Amino acid sequence: MRAFTGGSFVVAAFLALGGLAPSTAAGDPVADFYRGKSIGMIIATAPGGDYDLRARLVARHIGRHIPGNPAIVPRNMPGGVGIQAANYMANVAAQDGTSLHAIMQNMSTHQALGGGGVEFDTRKFFWIGNTTDTPNTIASWHTTGIKTIQDAMARELVIGAPGTATASVYYPKSLNEMAGTRFKIVTGYPGGNQVNLAMERGEVGGRINSWASWKATKPDWLAEKKIFMIVQIALKRHPELAGVPTAIELARTEEDKAVMTFLSADIPISRAYVTTPGVPKDRVQALRRAFDATMKDTEFVAEAKKLNMDMSPSTGEEAQRYADLIANTPAPILARAKAIIEGK
Repeated sequence: MRAFTGGSFVVAAFLALGGLAPSTAAGDPVADFYRGKSIGMIIATAPGGDYDLRARLVARHIGRHIPGNPAIVPRNMPGGVGIQAANYMANVAAQDGTSLHAIMQNMSTHQALGGGGVEFDTRKFFWIGNTTDTPNTIASWHTTGIKTIQDAMARELVIGAPGTATASVYYPKSLNEMAGTRFKIVTGYPGGNQVNLAMERGEVGGRINSWASWKATKPDWLAEKKIFMIVQIALKRHPELAGVPTAIELARTEEDKAVMTFLSADIPISRAYVTTPGVPKDRVQALRRAFDATMKDTEFVAEAKKLNMDMSPSTGEEAQRYADLIANTPAPILARAKAIIEGK
């Protein structure tokens, strides 16, 4: 047998005895923190809609990409059309990275407009990622006979809206003022599912909903042409809605276009996820990179496709920039937007 000599002998000895030597490798503090823990996924809507279905899909997959592999536990917290859950994240949830939130799209806009009930600052949340930049749409029910935005300029269309100070109210009010539509808004529905039922009963003739949500929750309505997309709220036309104008295009003056751009600026964070203020930077980064990995995960992608869920993800850093941009909108644009929405 050939003898080991010099350094080779030393290396061989350490390799042979490695199981007996104490490890000098540093542990992963993020993995150590999350190991054996669970993360709450706070969902601002009742079960069944796109926010809920999408958040539960993310919850089923993201845990295996977070160091330490924590369990993800979904929890619905409807109330105030998203405000209650956002306030919970800002003021009640532990600020240690054990809470995620499927935040309602318009929370940054609602905050910027000085909306009621706000006890949060979306600039202080850490944005983890966004699953889609799907546009919002105003859809008309087939029995109304209104199939285009021009029809809605010629005849009244009754729009059902959850809550009283939401995007479902802002959009039609703004279009009435800046594009000449004749939307009549009926507010106070508990949620989108109730507005859908009101459309079927003939109580209202349309509603605001995201394009992704229509595809995921009402593909039969689309296939059977029970609803028509008459306008999209987006910074640019969605490829699948190339024939449907944006609200920005319909605005008649440059000032109004600026206001519509502000009201459309939350589209790039249509279905985003945040964690609380105060989370250590290493955990924020771990959650962001886990989200990115989830969006590329073959099991996640396959399940999203099976559920007919639109996916056009963006990073937490990108989502944070959009949220900050909205919250920091110049005062003159905010003043004009508020005047229109409040009917002054």
